[in-house]
Amino acid sequence: MSSNVEKTSGAVDKLKWLIVFALIAAGVIGNSFYADQSLLNRVLGLVALGAVAAFVAAQTVKGQSFLVLLKEARLEIRKVVWPTRPELTQTTLIVVAFVLFVALLLWLIDSLISWLVSGFIG
Repeated sequence: MSSNVEKTSGAVDKLKWLIVFALIAAGVIGNSFYADQSLLNRVLGLVALGAVAAFVAAQTVKGQSFLVLLKEARLEIRKVVWPTRPELTQTTLIVVAFVLFVALLLWLIDSLISWLVSGFIG
């Protein structure tokens, strides 16, 4: 068993999260308040606020664990054996053929049921 000890978030972390939510709220309210300004300026302001909010969030315990998760996910992605182009093409063609076959089969069953119901109803 793994004996990972989780750090508990204290009052400082709660203050940091409060700052993050205040920055996000300021972005939302500021975007609507400055609706008459250029879209480029508003987008740049939102990106800047988002970057600051992400930086502050990354300084918290949860933010640090999220960054560790991202690093571990990146390592796992490097371990994936990606298919070659011929394998990808062959698999795609098999899937397309199977989908067309099932579509044709469902169309035939639907036509048969429709023909039976219309013959039974009159």
